[in-house]
Amino acid sequence: MSNQDTKTGVSNPLEIEENIVAMLRTVYDPEIPVNIYDLGLVYDVDVDHDTGHVEITMTLTAPHCPMADFILEDTQMKVESVKGVSDVRVNLTFEPMWNKEMMSEEAKLELGFL
Repeated sequence: MSNQDTKTGVSNPLEIEENIVAMLRTVYDPEIPVNIYDLGLVYDVDVDHDTGHVEITMTLTAPHCPMADFILEDTQMKVESVKGVSDVRVNLTFEPMWNKEMMSEEAKLELGFL
C-alpha cells in the first residue's frame, strides 16, 4: 500500500504546506516588488489535511490598500490550484498592524531597508 493520501493525492501533508507557501510566494502587490509571504503579510496558514480546506489569515500593508481585492483574489485562486487543496478561505485582519519588521531579510534587502 502506498503512503499517498487517497483523498488529496499527496504523499505527505508537509508537501501540501510547502506547496502552499511556494504558491503564496507568487502573489505580489502590484505596487511592491516583493511577494506577500516575504513581506510578512501572511500571518497564518491552517490546513485541514482530511478535507483539503485551507484557511489563510493575512493582512495588507495599509488598511485602505487600493489593490486589496486583487491581492485577496489572487491569493485564493493560486492556493486553490495547489494539489491536495479543495477550497480556500482568506481572512483579512489588521490585528496586529503590519510593519516593516515583519518582512523577511530578503524582502528588506530588495526594498533597501538593509
